[in-house]
Amino acid sequence: MDAGKTWYVYLIECSDGSLYTGITVDLAARFAAHREGRGARAMRLHAPVRMLAAEAHPDRSAASKAEYRIKRLSPAAKRALAATMMPDPLASAS
Repeated sequence: MDAGKTWYVYLIECSDGSLYTGITVDLAARFAAHREGRGARAMRLHAPVRMLAAEAHPDRSAASKAEYRIKRLSPAAKRALAATMMPDPLASAS
């Protein structure tokens, strides 16, 4: 199942300034899906601009727990947290 996969919690900055939080094993593919309007319905309403930050987790359970914790934060707290995470994780993937 999850053996050997690194799961990521990620934050996407949207065109209206809002932030979206999700989990994935492939940051580039997930961001591409969001940009194409596939996946989360929220991304169809709030166009994704950039992958703001990401954080690695050893398994899906840990990533899901972190996602839940982050989603409960205020937008300002999410941005502060993003400053401590892996910045612009897709910049090196280009």
